[in-house]
Amino acid sequence: MPLRQAIKGLTLKDDPKEKHGAGAKTSQDTPTEVFPDMNSFDDMNLDLKLLRGIYAYGFETPSAIQKKAIMPIMAGRDTIAQAQSGTGKTATFCIGLLGKIDLSLGCVQGMVLAPTRELATQSERVLHVLGNYMEVRSHVCVGGTRIQEDREAMRNGCQVVVGTPGRVFDLIGRNMLRVDKLHMLILDEADEMLSRGFREQVEDIFSTLPSTIQVVLVSATLPPEVIEVSETFMREPVSILVKQEEVTLEGIKQFYIMVGQNRYKFDTLCDLYETMTITQAVIFCATRRTVDWLTDQLTQKDFTVSALHGDMDHRERALVMKEFRAGRARVLITTDILARGIDVASVSLVINYDLPAVREQYVHRIGRGGRFGRKGVAINFVCDGDDRAIRELESFYDTQIKEMPMNVADLL
Repeated sequence: MPLRQAIKGLTLKDDPKEKHGAGAKTSQDTPTEVFPDMNSFDDMNLDLKLLRGIYAYGFETPSAIQKKAIMPIMAGRDTIAQAQSGTGKTATFCIGLLGKIDLSLGCVQGMVLAPTRELATQSERVLHVLGNYMEVRSHVCVGGTRIQEDREAMRNGCQVVVGTPGRVFDLIGRNMLRVDKLHMLILDEADEMLSRGFREQVEDIFSTLPSTIQVVLVSATLPPEVIEVSETFMREPVSILVKQEEVTLEGIKQFYIMVGQNRYKFDTLCDLYETMTITQAVIFCATRRTVDWLTDQLTQKDFTVSALHGDMDHRERALVMKEFRAGRARVLITTDILARGIDVASVSLVINYDLPAVREQYVHRIGRGGRFGRKGVAINFVCDGDDRAIRELESFYDTQIKEMPMNVADLL
């Protein structure tokens, strides 16, 4: 049954079997496994080559979300996994997926959908490194690349596809991407994937998949409406959710600067830039136009900065991210396109030049710093009239955003 039809037509009185197609599990025949926390990767009964890839990647012990979510995913259970940014969610679903790949089959068995090219590329990179010793064949399917490359990857026995919904659905429609052997679908940044911008595309893809597909939702924020939608296409999922007040990163110190009027933001930023010694920083703006303007103004003042937003073509965006990851660019100015899931280890400072329009986006932005427990600082520029927005963020995340102290440089 197509997901779109399920979402529009289901009520609480519907037969649960009709939510998922014939043979779907009901609450009466759903396994009642209890999945204890796994405090060591060695205890997860993983393939030795996968285990080798995990340790080669740099992991020593599982993070909190990895302790709880890897085993249900490997057990074939539909899973909803929510955890704060920077805690290893990408590796969680990658390990769970790799643990279920049949290496003897040269066909697509797992699919990861992500909202942006950058996030899809990063997830495939993590998947590739973790599965390096297994020699798993994975491929990124995103817009802006030659479709012939996708065709060749499928012909060469691709086993895992990571991509954006538009390109993936196009490949399915062209019969280049066969999904008859697909057994796991992962929605990364699920709140974004099930929002109005992507929901119809996800529904279209879901309507082509086997009725027995295992579904995994992963995100730092899962609003109630997303959970409600998920109930229409998941079978008694294992839910691993953190409380809203626990979402904000403990390692991130959050501050604000009262700049008064919007035109004073630039001078404030220049003062910060000159006084702080930082490894790397990300500056978030509300619009692409502001990104371009700010980049131009800082460049005229001989500050070295890079810019990234959705109007840039795929190759240019990929080059910017490559330079930033390598540390050859210290400051990256961007829109919310970079807010979700881009893991650059040395980012220690996040500046919200403009406050996010959607409060859920705040935690994704500040999650760029302080990854995996490393310390970081988030600074919010606040204009007259924005103080209410700051108070709402504090209330929503049960956190404190304090006025920036004079010695903020010592915290980086």
